[in-house]
Amino acid sequence: MRITGITPFPVNARMRTWVFVKVSTDEGLVGWGEASLEWHTNAVIGALKDLEPFLIGEDPQRIEHLCQTAWRQPFWPKGLIGMSAFSGIEQACWDISGKALGVPVYQLLGGRVRDEVRLYDHLGGGELTAMYTDDAPANMADRARASVAAGFDAIKVNAVPRSGPLTGRRELDACEATMRCVREAVGPNVDVMVDFHGRTWPEQALRYAEVIGPYDPLFIEEPVLPGDVPGLARVARAVAPIPVATGERLVGRRDFLPVLESAAAAVLQPDLCHTGGLWEGRKIAALGESFNASVAFHNPLGPISTTAAIHLAFATPNFLIQEQLRADVPWRDDVCPIPFPIVGGRARPIDTPGLGIEVNEEAVRAHPGEREEILRWWHEDGSVADW
Repeated sequence: MRITGITPFPVNARMRTWVFVKVSTDEGLVGWGEASLEWHTNAVIGALKDLEPFLIGEDPQRIEHLCQTAWRQPFWPKGLIGMSAFSGIEQACWDISGKALGVPVYQLLGGRVRDEVRLYDHLGGGELTAMYTDDAPANMADRARASVAAGFDAIKVNAVPRSGPLTGRRELDACEATMRCVREAVGPNVDVMVDFHGRTWPEQALRYAEVIGPYDPLFIEEPVLPGDVPGLARVARAVAPIPVATGERLVGRRDFLPVLESAAAAVLQPDLCHTGGLWEGRKIAALGESFNASVAFHNPLGPISTTAAIHLAFATPNFLIQEQLRADVPWRDDVCPIPFPIVGGRARPIDTPGLGIEVNEEAVRAHPGEREEILRWWHEDGSVADW
């Protein structure tokens, strides 16, 4: 079997454009992956075109060989854009491999180590206004109750407001009010994760953690800007026993190694659409297992990304919990429904070969990728803020 074509399909998802990747073969089997990278869609599609001549004619089932080919033969390091493009191709090759052998992808990754995969909900199900622009505590509490009513016993909140390197009491009080309202809304038996979104410097992160701590978060996510491993380690030591999570903007296992060596995070969050795909994600998870760190695959993207992450979660011993969106756009299930049954906030296994997905190309063409809605934040003095 040989690869004969690599075709991107951009799909409009409002603030994101999902980049579905179709890999075709000379035996008629096709596979699907996802290479979505917010606000870098055109660059990723260009990177897919650049990778295509290196991979045409190769066997899609030789996945490690394809990784080595794509990473080494073009000479220049891939970076986030190139690795995102390859991630979509790599996922599609797992899809083809599973179809060729008649088994689900998780079986190819070592087989199931669990009977269900626990999911967590974003407030509002991932609807973009609810996630990023409406931070009124009462509204966030209402959305938290709705997530619990939908069957989830774990939610993530963006409780940290727009922040500078250091801020005053107003921002801390806003964060505390959100946490209080959400915890009161869901009670003590629902796990709450808090995403700092890399908005703060270490000193400010510690101040936020102080007001968040009494509300018993499962973990705090990306409390400092990505790349600041010493700062992250300082926060992790100071906020113990609150676990720290990071990794959505790291690429490949080499980026994760200094985080682990510095004991800077208890939870790793590689994104399978950015870090090189399922195989590299499996290697990152194994690296984390060596340091007694768990993994919670980052996934605020489309349905193929979600499906790939759940397959890997089924086969990963140190997996913790899986991020997923369900209400970002109303046409999500029209273009590609997730194949796993979701019961009580848990995904149950499937026996369908490959990833088990069916992409509706007609629906994809009905929602063509357009320029994403851009979210831009500014401080009160007009300077740029991290969103």
